[in-house]
Amino acid sequence: MADSGLRARELLARFRQGERLALARTISVVENREPGYRDLLAALYPQTGHARRVGITGPPGSGKSTLVDRLARAYATKGDRVGIVAVDPTSPFTGGALLGDRVRMTDLSDLAGVFIRSMATRGAAGGLAAATRDVTLVLEAFGFDVLLIETVGVGQIEIEVMNICDSVALMFVPESGDGVQTLKAGLIEIAHIYLVNKADRPGADQLASELDQVLAERRGQGQWDYPVITTEAVNRKGIERVAGELIRHYDFLRSGGSLVRVRRKQAAADLENALRDRVQTYLLTDVLPPTVIEQYAQKIAGGTHDPFSAAEEIWRAFLTRAGEIRKQEQSR
Repeated sequence: MADSGLRARELLARFRQGERLALARTISVVENREPGYRDLLAALYPQTGHARRVGITGPPGSGKSTLVDRLARAYATKGDRVGIVAVDPTSPFTGGALLGDRVRMTDLSDLAGVFIRSMATRGAAGGLAAATRDVTLVLEAFGFDVLLIETVGVGQIEIEVMNICDSVALMFVPESGDGVQTLKAGLIEIAHIYLVNKADRPGADQLASELDQVLAERRGQGQWDYPVITTEAVNRKGIERVAGELIRHYDFLRSGGSLVRVRRKQAAADLENALRDRVQTYLLTDVLPPTVIEQYAQKIAGGTHDPFSAAEEIWRAFLTRAGEIRKQEQSR
């Protein structure tokens, strides 16, 4: 344990000196939930809260990776340090990220002030890896000015991106079909900027018009105008406007006092995430031996139990045991 603590302090010292290898190692410690990762996050948390957090979401094939590449270049050219978190699907064989975004952004990683990290979803809902939030905090503590978080693109369940980002850009392509019907699923509520990418294709103007109609009511409910922008990310068309609108939205939040509320909501999500992680780790790792899971798995597979009643039995047994321990401690 002493050696582990010493290594963590050495890693933290190198991290604070701006060593990129230490940044990469810290992210690995956090992402893989290695011993001491909570202490690292606690030490780094006071250095967070200053970056512009931008989420890029939308259906697969809409051009999110290309847009992130172009945005990162635009911000880096202006002198911003840019951290990118690209959440890739999990390999069914290794459990790791397929790293498609890292491959597509190889040239971008050579730019000074730009750092890219691909992460596996590992089965996490909402299109975000379970540790994405914590990795975002690490990047922010390192001093990046802009954080671009590209979700895996699973569509309608990517609501969790709201709890990490200040601004969200939602991408469509003309082939998305009926934009009005697509937005009825609830995605409209998570975004602040709407993009119709691959705008050189037929149907782009029609989709942009539909989006404008859908957003008319929402625009009347507040001061933000929810812009709809047509882009051709591959050809670098519309990128400067997207970058500018994202900055304008951040300034809008800051000037109106909304950023304080957004960050308070993010802090609440950070706490809930930490609690959920702590309880899950404690229950599945520190309390329950692997044999318990295996025993119940056999019962479920055999048809005598279902996952929900099994979880309830395990939970009640845990509460009973916890109560017995508490009584023993009180009687001492």
